[in-house]
Amino acid sequence: MKITIEAWRQDGPDDRGRFETYSLDDATPEMSLLDMLDVLNDHLVDDGRDPIAFDSDCREGVCGTCGITVDGRPHGPTPNTPSCRQHLRHFPDGGSMRIEPFRSNAFPVVRDLVVDRSALDRVIEAGGHVAVDAGTAPDADSQPLPHDEAEKALDYAACIGCGACVAACPNGSAHLFTGSKLVHLATLTQGKQERGRRAKAITGQMEEDFGPCSTFGECATVCPAGIPLDAISAVGRESLRFGFRRKAD
Repeated sequence: MKITIEAWRQDGPDDRGRFETYSLDDATPEMSLLDMLDVLNDHLVDDGRDPIAFDSDCREGVCGTCGITVDGRPHGPTPNTPSCRQHLRHFPDGGSMRIEPFRSNAFPVVRDLVVDRSALDRVIEAGGHVAVDAGTAPDADSQPLPHDEAEKALDYAACIGCGACVAACPNGSAHLFTGSKLVHLATLTQGKQERGRRAKAITGQMEEDFGPCSTFGECATVCPAGIPLDAISAVGRESLRFGFRRKAD
């Protein structure tokens, strides 16, 4: 399988960057996008050239480390699939693709396809946690949670924090990511006591680094975990809830 790759090269955060074109003749349909970059980098190194820098870790679609933009779409053409699970069988033999990093003001480029996604970490640090008593673990049935509520919490906890939703949004919004954390923790019994403070802290940090929701909806179609759009409404709902309860107090 032959494929032409137009890849973004940027030597560092202060470099302007540029696209460079490469031709790969020994690709196979079974390769993922990251496998393809591995093979391309082998050829570049053999030729005495710098390999393309990109992020990867588990390559099983669960860690959220990988993330590249393919032909203008975060992760690639297959909906709700991370970069490491996008395969060349979805591209024509002899075709071409343009690969670049996730594009967002909140994600400055470090080198080539690698971006700094620490803005997402700051949202989690602001309130993506629960306080628990240290010591002996409580009995499993001491804090009962209905099955449907547990399943709901797990569905929203599935977010892997890759940042594709931010890159897909024209405004660089992180509402889908933030909403998934708010719903997940507000649903669990352990997270209810800090619900209001968490909403205030998380949304405040989100607004510092990311743009407003664009109502574009593309965030949900690129999310590898399939987080639904209604997670976005949780951002406003949880913030309003905190405000009303504070006035009542």
